[in-house]
Amino acid sequence: METLTAKTERIMNERFRKDSVIAPATTENNLPFVRNVNAYYESGSFYIITHGLSNKMKQIEKNSTVAICGEWFTAHGKGMNLGYFGKAENQEIAEKLKNVFTAWIDNGHNDFSDENTCILRIDLTDGVLLSHGTPYEISFS
Repeated sequence: METLTAKTERIMNERFRKDSVIAPATTENNLPFVRNVNAYYESGSFYIITHGLSNKMKQIEKNSTVAICGEWFTAHGKGMNLGYFGKAENQEIAEKLKNVFTAWIDNGHNDFSDENTCILRIDLTDGVLLSHGTPYEISFS
């Protein structure tokens, strides 16, 4: 397994440093749960706008290990609730997410006055990225 190289980071950025759909998997009572979400990749992490009381956030609170699947990419990581979307500490990433998700962010699905509207960050630990038939096993640590 190699560490993230300039080449694999370039591929990750091309695929995921925009509004991307990934499928994070969590567990509860030894059962897996998978769902599709809109996500944004930056520097070894995926960022997702979600609701702090959702099942995925409750599951991550109990077990932060997450598996994800995206376009020709699978990985493991650690999920972290960064808290309320509108808090000062989240301003920089929140602005990026507003720009990336501009096509749908204000469609009524999100309630940014609700302090349970939060940012989930998944810090990747390892993964397999496929590009033009070549698998790259990547360590993100």
